[in-house]
Amino acid sequence: MRLKTAPCCLALTGALLATPALAADLMHWQNNSLTYLYGKNFAVDSGEDGREASIQQTITFEHASGWNWGDMFLFVDHKWFNGHSGKDGRTYYGEFSPRLSLSKLSGTDLSFGPVKDVLISATYERGESLANGTPNQNYLLGPAVDLSVPGFDRFAINTYYRKPDGATGKPSGQWQITPTWAMTIPLGKSDVLFDGYIDWVVNDAGSKARGNYLAKNFHLNPQVKYDLGKALDHGAGRLYVGIEYDYWSNKYGIEDSRVFNTDNNVVNFIVKAHF
Repeated sequence: MRLKTAPCCLALTGALLATPALAADLMHWQNNSLTYLYGKNFAVDSGEDGREASIQQTITFEHASGWNWGDMFLFVDHKWFNGHSGKDGRTYYGEFSPRLSLSKLSGTDLSFGPVKDVLISATYERGESLANGTPNQNYLLGPAVDLSVPGFDRFAINTYYRKPDGATGKPSGQWQITPTWAMTIPLGKSDVLFDGYIDWVVNDAGSKARGNYLAKNFHLNPQVKYDLGKALDHGAGRLYVGIEYDYWSNKYGIEDSRVFNTDNNVVNFIVKAHF
């Protein structure tokens, strides 16, 4: 899978977790999960013959944790296709996202109105290297806020300056706004979890003439999942089934055109296990 995502950071995290006393002082909570997704009709990632009927299957590992300095989220995708992507019909992608809490670091309550905390958020994105061996990666950094919104378990807005590294010509950076959320809705003897994120890249970057153009794009990715584990009396929050909606205009920053559709509009089936 994509444990290449941030080797130094992952190694440090592993070292901390391997030292129980130190981890207990630094880490307040953690959650890990494995997800299987199945869908088809993906834009850009279609089969070699150009059909948009390619089946895409994904196994995702996710880790989220809270620390005495803030919080951290990372995920690693391993994808395979009935068409092509990468060298052998498979590819990987990963993100590592630590956030520094200014309240925790300063020892001062920075909450006001609906704002619970003010943070500095960073993300490292890594995909499979380009055909010429150049790393396919991006660096993101900017301010964030955690909000108290009625009915939501959590709601955060991260704002980033997004700098590509590895793209042809290395275009200038882009600005990105990323809300994330989670809401639990009681349903019978169990619950429905509605969570997800939006990645909204608000400006173009680079130049079409120089061949390093990245288009502004909008990626909406909500999930609706039923807590099957709770319904079967096997424990709440452990096993979910549901769907994910994946809408992405100008996918990967590739501008949509009549000759090449890059607007993704897909529903995935999901099974997700937490441990």
